[in-house]
Amino acid sequence: MLRDERQVARHGCVYWRAMADYYDLLGVDRDADETAIKGAYRKLALKYHPDRNPGDRGAEERFKDINEAYAVLSDAEKRARYDRFGSADPAAHFSGDIFDIFASVFGGAVGRRPTQRGTPGEDLEVELEVTLEQARDGATVPVDVDRLTVCDHCHGQRAEPGGKGKQRCVQCAGSGSVRVQAQSFFGTVVSQQVCPRCRGVGEVVLEPCTACRGVGRTAGRATAQVALPKGIDRGYRLRVPREGNAGLDGGAAGDLYVYLELAPHGHLRREGDDLFYDLHVGFAQAALGSAFEVPTLDGSEALEVLAGTRSGTEVRLRGKGMPRLRQVGTGDQVVRIVVDTPQRLSARARELLIAYAEEMGEAIEPSETLLGRVKGMFGKRRRGKESEAEAAR
Repeated sequence: MLRDERQVARHGCVYWRAMADYYDLLGVDRDADETAIKGAYRKLALKYHPDRNPGDRGAEERFKDINEAYAVLSDAEKRARYDRFGSADPAAHFSGDIFDIFASVFGGAVGRRPTQRGTPGEDLEVELEVTLEQARDGATVPVDVDRLTVCDHCHGQRAEPGGKGKQRCVQCAGSGSVRVQAQSFFGTVVSQQVCPRCRGVGEVVLEPCTACRGVGRTAGRATAQVALPKGIDRGYRLRVPREGNAGLDGGAAGDLYVYLELAPHGHLRREGDDLFYDLHVGFAQAALGSAFEVPTLDGSEALEVLAGTRSGTEVRLRGKGMPRLRQVGTGDQVVRIVVDTPQRLSARARELLIAYAEEMGEAIEPSETLLGRVKGMFGKRRRGKESEAEAAR
């Protein structure tokens, strides 16, 4: 059963490939507890570990899938999101080194693979406020980001242009990696790790760049383009690949994580996939019926308020809400009728209302008259109790 998709970046583009259900990958039931999930992972991780299957690309891919499945199902929040939506959510997947997961379960850095040359850039986080219309349309929204970019003077080489340049690292002999031995479940494992002296570059700077002081990066501000999924709501986090800090010595740039907030709308308020609008009508309009224009995200919509409509009545405009996130269909716009009671009346309006009340048999009693009658009732009760007390004596 295919429930999920994996995002794969190639040549600057983003692709998606189908991936088996996480529970099926680990061979556990959907109600499996934490112990069962961890036990299944341990068994499969040892079976498909690349060190036990050298040169087997199928086993390596299986190992990656198993680690990703465990990264999601072992995290309560990610597992709940996966169970609920049953589809890919870039924020729910594990985005780090799969060997970190293996090491966290088995301990140590067993079987760790050498990383790419250079140092990857750091991930960044920003908050972005979007409008209801942008969320509905799935717009691409620009966001300004303060980040470290490649130095314009040395172009990220860290060495002063025209200076002494660099020399080969003596610790790794220019290879960028060093051999390390470690004891594991498989016996003595010899692996390669990034050279700590040159950080995988294979070279050491002799004369640092005067602009960036040999760092290779400078602080600046750039604009990233954030593509919103249609129907996105506040509280979601989006990942924009390679829009974080620039890497060092050829390392990949980090990612940008965007936390979304929804800007207040002038007329509408959102609740899930539905939009709500309060239509204020007068007493006579509600009693006699009238037609109105109601604002929607697609423009004005004609709405008839039937005669005798009560305050609080709701009318649904089908399909005028928000697109359902990563699902088919659209929510509705709910129009709530609010009958306003006039606060100030002209002499003529008051006269007409009194005539209406008389016609309908509604008693209009001034407050002072009612207050006097209530006081009289309390007075009679008090005098009655005093009489009863006197008779008892």
